[in-house]
Amino acid sequence: MRLRPPGYLLRPSTLSNACWRCSQQLSYGNSQLTRTFAHAAPVAPKQQSRLKAGYFLSNKILPRPHDDGLNPQSFAASTAPDEASKATTTSQVNQHLPHRRRQAAKRHAANIPGSAPPTDAETPLPQDASSALTTESTKHPANSFRRQLSLLLSLSKPRLTILVVLTAMAPYALYPVPAFLSPSIGLDTPSLSPLTLTFLTTGTALCSASANALNMLYEPAWDAKMTRTRNRPLVRGLLSERKALVFAVLAAVAGVGSLYFGVNPTVAFLGAANIALYAGVYTPMKRVSWLNTWVGAVVGGIPPLMGWAAAAGESATGDGSFRELLFTTDAIGGWLLAALLFAWQFPHFMALSWPIREEYKAAGHKMLCWINPARNGRVALRYSLLFFPLSIGLCAVGVTEWSFAATSLPVNFWLAREAVRFWQQEGFKGSARGLFWASVWHLPVIMVLALVQKKGMWGRVWRSIVGEPDLEDEDEYEDWVVDQISQEAEAADGEAQKAVPPIRSE
Repeated sequence: MRLRPPGYLLRPSTLSNACWRCSQQLSYGNSQLTRTFAHAAPVAPKQQSRLKAGYFLSNKILPRPHDDGLNPQSFAASTAPDEASKATTTSQVNQHLPHRRRQAAKRHAANIPGSAPPTDAETPLPQDASSALTTESTKHPANSFRRQLSLLLSLSKPRLTILVVLTAMAPYALYPVPAFLSPSIGLDTPSLSPLTLTFLTTGTALCSASANALNMLYEPAWDAKMTRTRNRPLVRGLLSERKALVFAVLAAVAGVGSLYFGVNPTVAFLGAANIALYAGVYTPMKRVSWLNTWVGAVVGGIPPLMGWAAAAGESATGDGSFRELLFTTDAIGGWLLAALLFAWQFPHFMALSWPIREEYKAAGHKMLCWINPARNGRVALRYSLLFFPLSIGLCAVGVTEWSFAATSLPVNFWLAREAVRFWQQEGFKGSARGLFWASVWHLPVIMVLALVQKKGMWGRVWRSIVGEPDLEDEDEYEDWVVDQISQEAEAADGEAQKAVPPIRSE
């Protein structure tokens, strides 16, 4: 048997190059590391660390720049003396991160009471749907249907339009009628018609889209000066003004026509008035007086009246005129719902406009957020407190059960508390954003609570389950119960008489 030398196992033909290099280093070693006692140990070159001091700036154990009196230069020198310039650059870059700006704003507000934090520390508003749709439309060819549809939807301000439609639908459903969305339509048992609701929502959406498109047609030059509106289709030139005008006119005609023929003339008149107020009064008034906010609040209060008048027309016993639908004692509930939407506009808009007050000022819009910030906070607080009596009023007039006054108390208190903070801080220290989100959640919660606790709804549901007739008047229900007892007594007497055998006379 022939033995091969051990070196055969370490040849490149049998092992990879990496293993061959390792074997060579193990076999021969490094001649520079051998020394005798007469020579000093050679100093190996210092290997540069791949970790930088900036990686540990978020660690709470280590000191950070500008904390405890340390500056970036001394911090860098203490952690990495030979990398001081690189650590300084890292700390400067980290200061531009969002969380670093927020921390700097908090320290600035804590050290200087009453002073404003840096402008870039204010949290920007969420992107509106019009800007998002405009950006999405650019991904499609210029003349494609999807691009034109996205641009037209952008003109209508989809989120605002949906909110307007919902504020019209809720009062329609809250109108006190015996049946709730029943398909039967008759004079004896008035009900809410799904077909009328369809015409109401469609017509209201088209009227809102027309008003919003006319608003954009009026002020593209001023929209270009604000980050919130500079991405609109007319500002960017993605849609011609002629197409926008045609869309606005067609939407107005179709919307008012749907309300007139599908609902009633009173609702159609309110829809047309809303277009005129928003596009013809509120929009140009923004550059004239800060009272434009009150005109805009009136515009927001009209859709609840439209929903209430649409439901009132279903059960009208007279000619269904404007006076009968809106100026009787039965219409008090509709006016309370309109007042609720009118009051909601102020805490919502005052908080929404505050972060962009400088842009409003640069664009020339007269808004309280920059004209008089103190009054801006007082107005938001004043109208947020109105929700307490309005909630009680809805219970008193029979729109909702009295439990609504108790269940609406927490959400009303939340809005009022954020309005107090907004008034005290004048929008600073996150109070504007807190009030904004409180108002965003407040309206749908109030509407849902009112719908769930509609007057007599659960009683009708219970009577439908047990098989009792659905009578709205308590006196009628008591009369029905008496009649049932009388009929049962008569039936029992009849059975008793049949059971007794007749007496024969002899």
